[in-house]
Amino acid sequence: MSTADLGLPVDVPSTALFTDRYELTMLRAALRSGAAQRRSVFEAFTRRLPEGRRYGVVAGTGRVLDAVENFRFDEPVLEFLEREGVVDSATLDWLAGYRFTGDIWGYPEGEVYFPGSPVLRVEGTFAEAVLLETVILSILNHDSAIAAAASRMAVAAGGRPLMEMGARRAHELAAVAASRAAYIGGFGSSSNLAAAFRYGIPTIGTSAHAFTLLHDTERDAFTAQVDALGRGTTLLVDTYDLTSAVRTAVEIAGPELGAVRIDSGDLLLLAYRVRQQLDDLGAKDTKIIVTSDLDEYAIASMAAAPVDAYGVGTSLVTGSGHPTCSMVYKLVARASSDDPDEPLVSVAKKSLGGKTSVGGRKWAARRLDEDGVAAAEVVGTGAVPADLADRQLLVPLVRRGEVIGREPLDSARARHITARAGLPLSATQLSRGEPVLPTELV
Repeated sequence: MSTADLGLPVDVPSTALFTDRYELTMLRAALRSGAAQRRSVFEAFTRRLPEGRRYGVVAGTGRVLDAVENFRFDEPVLEFLEREGVVDSATLDWLAGYRFTGDIWGYPEGEVYFPGSPVLRVEGTFAEAVLLETVILSILNHDSAIAAAASRMAVAAGGRPLMEMGARRAHELAAVAASRAAYIGGFGSSSNLAAAFRYGIPTIGTSAHAFTLLHDTERDAFTAQVDALGRGTTLLVDTYDLTSAVRTAVEIAGPELGAVRIDSGDLLLLAYRVRQQLDDLGAKDTKIIVTSDLDEYAIASMAAAPVDAYGVGTSLVTGSGHPTCSMVYKLVARASSDDPDEPLVSVAKKSLGGKTSVGGRKWAARRLDEDGVAAAEVVGTGAVPADLADRQLLVPLVRRGEVIGREPLDSARARHITARAGLPLSATQLSRGEPVLPTELV
């Protein structure tokens, strides 16, 4: 359903309905009970990493800030809520003036995290903070999952360029978010033009098999592409016969041919054969790009192969088997009245099945060993120990309702490279294992 279908102005990206009904029914009841204005602290965290993952990657923070700024209940939205009977008139009046006026702290985008890490902390009244739960979690869970998969693929690629090509394997809006998250995690470019338009991500792309099949011969197709895009283009060489296609490609473009792309077959074996053929034909500088259902394991298997770049789609935009990080958003502290000077008391969920939470407004810091390598994720609710004071992880993102933590996407990308490099070497192993850092609660 489009924003127009919902009655939302298409030029005003309100995020107010990117939520669950129970957020609004809780608000309605809290307004009735008088508890809605109590100061509250919510935290987003995960109790565990996806099975086998050694670290998580924070992504989506910038999109969360946009969502908070655009969380507005305009007239069409209010009319919809009234028509559906979600809230009463008193709640509608309150929503009409909604603006988040609290504070948000969080791990900076691109940072790594572990079980129990307070990735995001939202402080405000219960009423204004609880409404943000669903939109915050939907962004963080999706984007962090993609960034984590991208990071693992970047490690496997060993410095070779990675291209995101997953737009056709995801919801059209999720595809744009996935491209952004993949860029943070280590991918250098994307096929998605919307991602380039919105976030400035470099784009790549030349032709698909349909272009070759359109023409009467493969030679005609290659000639047309080179004439249009230049000798530095990338020619797709596996439509018919690979050996013949590589020969034809070099005949048409000459040794200046930019690259050939292989999209099927035994990529490891074919890469060696194509490299030898290109060298024999004098196209020693022509690069080899491989695509076709790659994941981090397939990429790692080609570490010694003469491959110059990888294009990844389905596995990347689905989190390489883990499409969510299972983050939750829990109330961890609240005041006992709506008096703004009332002290906060810790609250926590106590339940069976491991779904407990730890109460209290938390800080987080990363302890290093004597070599400067990360040794532990330390999370606490009291005073920060002196030796960890300059290693704190949470940074201010929103202060009194104003966004102060927005930054260029390249900053998050660079931060992730630094954060990952600061972890123990075993963090880069693709084999299954426990989180590379223990989480210490103090």
